[in-house]
Parts: sequence; C-alpha cells; structure tokens
Amino acid sequence: MDLKLQNKIVLITGGTNGLGLRTARTFAGEGCHVSVCSIDSEEIINKTVKELRSKKVMATGIQANVCNPEDAKKVVGHTVDQLGGIDILINNVGKRFGDSLFEATDEDWLKTFDNIVFQAIRMIKLVVPEMRKRGGGSIINIASVSGWLPQLAKGSQYGASKNSLIFLAEPLALELSHDNIRVNTVSPGSMISPDGVWEKWHKKNRGAYDEYVRTSFPMGRLGSPEEVADVIVFLASPRAHWINGRHIPVDGLQQPVPAPGYKNW
Repeated sequence: MDLKLQNKIVLITGGTNGLGLRTARTFAGEGCHVSVCSIDSEEIINKTVKELRSKKVMATGIQANVCNPEDAKKVVGHTVDQLGGIDILINNVGKRFGDSLFEATDEDWLKTFDNIVFQAIRMIKLVVPEMRKRGGGSIINIASVSGWLPQLAKGSQYGASKNSLIFLAEPLALELSHDNIRVNTVSPGSMISPDGVWEKWHKKNRGAYDEYVRTSFPMGRLGSPEEVADVIVFLASPRAHWINGRHIPVDGLQQPVPAPGYKNW
C-alpha cells in the first residue's frame, strides 16, 4: 500500500533512540524528509541524521530539550529552515519525576506534567501555524498504556499525565479540524528492544520475565518499537485521514499485571 507520504516533512521529538528512532526510520523508508531533536549528544544526533539520509531523503537534527520553551522554538525554526516546513509532528518526549504518591513532591508532579503534557501543547502551538501554511497536517501524541492501567504506571503522576494526553486528542482535533489538521494519540504497551529496560530485565531475571509475559500478554510476548512505529506512520498518513481525535492502543491486549519488582528498576 502506498501511504502517500512521499516528500512529507516530519518532526519527531526524542527521535534518536527507542521508539522515536524507529519511527524516524519508518517515515524515512516511506520517502518522508525527517527532522529529529534530542537531548542526546551531537555525535548520536549526527549518526541518526546520516542513517536517515542513507534512505535517499533529506534529514536534519538538533540538540535541544523541547521542555524548554526557547529550545522548542529553536527546534521548529530549525526544521522549517532546513526542510522547508512541517506536515507531521510526533510528540514523543516524556519523563516522569518522583515515585509513589506520598514520596512525590509538588515539584515532581509539576515537572512530570511539564515534561509530558505542557511541552506537547507548546510544540503543537508552535507547529500549527506552519501546518496551516501547507494546507493541513497530522499531529500524534505518544501516550502509554499507563494512562488507563494504573497498575502499570510508575507513580500516579506519570499515569495521570499520560491520561491527559489521551484526553487532549479529541478537543484539539475539534479545534483544528477546520484547518485540515488531525490530532490523534498512540499508546504503546510494553516493548522490548536491544537498548531497552525490558531486555535488561530479561537478561537479569529470565524466570521473572517469562512469568510476567505469561500472565500479562495473551499473545505470549512483548511488542517491538517497530510494530508501534508502523501504526504511528500509518496514522499520520493521508491513508488514515478519516481517523481524527482518537486514541489508538498498540499493546497486544496487555493485562494490568505489574512486573515483579518494577519499582526498583
């Protein structure tokens, strides 16, 4: 299937590792020009850009923390200057602060919401004017199964902030639909990859890992970042134009069973 993404311009926050990197690769494979930003080193960013350019597309990267309003402006300006505009925004950044309810401070809650919710809203505000110039666009916020399965959330502030992202899709889509800009949310379940925490736990305690998979996943395995990236890219494409304001879980029907000892990771 041709996703009709050739020459679309994509901005991915947190695009140099994990799900963000896999999503960048998938977009580039569809012929999109890709901009990534990250707090990773310039060496890692340059390596990512080189890899994306090897797919015969334009690519650029910038070291920035989009939770900082000035850095967010810099990222959008850099993307427009280097690639000519923005058609698709993937808000992939998110970090929690603090632990359980009574251990997390007010500052932990505020920082968590700033890193997951408020930065996404700021990015949307910055990108929408550029999308309007191009006649429309697609925005996808990356949430989590933790947004509705509290047993899986590492701290109430994390689940609550991810739930806020899920809620935002529909009102933002209604507000932006007249601009031909769609807003959707993707919630990944647990994913295993060579550079991820699940793979480290798998190597450290194979028995506990196998038991967790047996009790939590009807399909008998964790997902992969590539599987989630495929959904993100399709959802961003013109082929999914009739999907708007929606929340798409990509979790293999994950059950609300917390991993043994997960608070100590």
